[in-house]
Amino acid sequence: MEETKFDRSVMEQLYNESIKIIKEGQTVRGKIVSVKQKEVLIDVGFKAEGIVAITEFRQDELVPGLDLDFFVDSIEDESGAIVLSREKARHMQSWDKITNNFDDNELVEGVIVKKVKGGFLVDVTGIEGFLPASLSAFKGVPEKDILNRPFKFKIVKINKMRYSVILSRREAIQKEKEKAKERIWQELKVGGVYPGTVKAITDFGAFIDLGGVDGLLHITDMSWSKISHPSEIVAVGDRIEVIVLNIDKEANKVSLGLKQRFPDPWQDIENKYGSGKKVKGKIVNILPYGVFVELEKGVEGLIHVSEISWAKKVNNPSEVFAIGDSIETQILSVDKDSRRIALSLKQLEQNPWIDAESKFPAGMKMQGKVKAFTKYGVFVELDSSLEGMIHVSDLSWTKRIAHPQDVLKKGQKVDVVILSVDSQNQRIALGLKQLQMNPWPEIAQKYPLDTALEAEVVSLTEFGVFVKIDEELEGLVFSNEIDAEQMKLLKPSDKIKVKVIKVDVEQCKIGLSAKL
Repeated sequence: MEETKFDRSVMEQLYNESIKIIKEGQTVRGKIVSVKQKEVLIDVGFKAEGIVAITEFRQDELVPGLDLDFFVDSIEDESGAIVLSREKARHMQSWDKITNNFDDNELVEGVIVKKVKGGFLVDVTGIEGFLPASLSAFKGVPEKDILNRPFKFKIVKINKMRYSVILSRREAIQKEKEKAKERIWQELKVGGVYPGTVKAITDFGAFIDLGGVDGLLHITDMSWSKISHPSEIVAVGDRIEVIVLNIDKEANKVSLGLKQRFPDPWQDIENKYGSGKKVKGKIVNILPYGVFVELEKGVEGLIHVSEISWAKKVNNPSEVFAIGDSIETQILSVDKDSRRIALSLKQLEQNPWIDAESKFPAGMKMQGKVKAFTKYGVFVELDSSLEGMIHVSDLSWTKRIAHPQDVLKKGQKVDVVILSVDSQNQRIALGLKQLQMNPWPEIAQKYPLDTALEAEVVSLTEFGVFVKIDEELEGLVFSNEIDAEQMKLLKPSDKIKVKVIKVDVEQCKIGLSAKL
């Protein structure tokens, strides 16, 4: 009998120790014992099993033997069973998670379920949060792209008494950008190739968004070819892959390259383009001093204006060439270090200056075509290969020619006399007045010294007054040979009395004086 009492007391003690101490309002771990039509029996290690309405479970949770968390609503109901809640346990877990995220300044994910006055209602793991419109960053976004969609949020305020949560998507976006930026800074390595988006374009390059970190792609690192503006290579919004050239974390600067992803075409340039070699290319740029020709992608050469033609003077290459023209040239020289290739067109032709002196002897008369004008003369095409120039002083024996266009017109055929040929300097001097006899010996006889004349004022200069003696003859009244007050009153077409004080047959000039 004593032994039986002892055994019973030991058994009761062991039983009592095996029973958990459970209090109302706490969350406990329990195992599903059985699933009935309207309720689920739960073993939480208490003297009685717990009962939970079947509606509080998700379908995938209704598995006998599955361990889950439950909220203790009541230690004992009318039937002596413990009353548990699966929904409240989930709610408590969600709230604990939100509280921890708030304390740790971590982002949470939620689904926007409804638009309300002043903002949106958000389901954050079973807890209803409020997203003010001012913190939503949804300006201009259609409602269909917002509702029932998951987004990241930052918890900016919680009320533990009311279980209320205020959220901010704007700050979440900023934080994610900062995280992405930090991650990118850790991942970036010199020499690495990374995808990026063209964010902005300037005259000196383009800014590339690498996913939170902006890098500069300088214009000189865009292409092995010469470009005038970054917009020739990239446009805002383009997705490109770039190589990191340099990283300066202290200054928050990243230097990027695009051309470095491809082989340098200048690496073995001297082997590909030797001096004297004939090459074909495409004209890509035209400037006053020459024409740039693309020989291959990233390799350009220059035809200087002096290398365009042996004979014709080219003042404006754009009148001869057009961008996009295909052209054959000859390599003159290659400078790998300076990345320069000198090209020539005229070297493909025979040099017409070699036999120019024998072909155009001095005194020869021939016909040419007026090609161009300068202040000091007229260029005349003699044949298909050479041009000569009539100096302004060789246009007339007696008239002072201020503008060569007053005597000749472009395209006009004109007879000329060869005055001299300089093959070494590639010059041919032509004369127009030399087609006629020099009238100055006769002029000297016709107008001896002290001859008094009435002349017509042609123009006034600082050094004197030019006057017309007859239709084919002009003379100069020196400034010291006319009264200053009289000179101030003169104007073109006025008549003035003068006398001859000098006739220079060699210089073809006649000097006059108004001091009679």
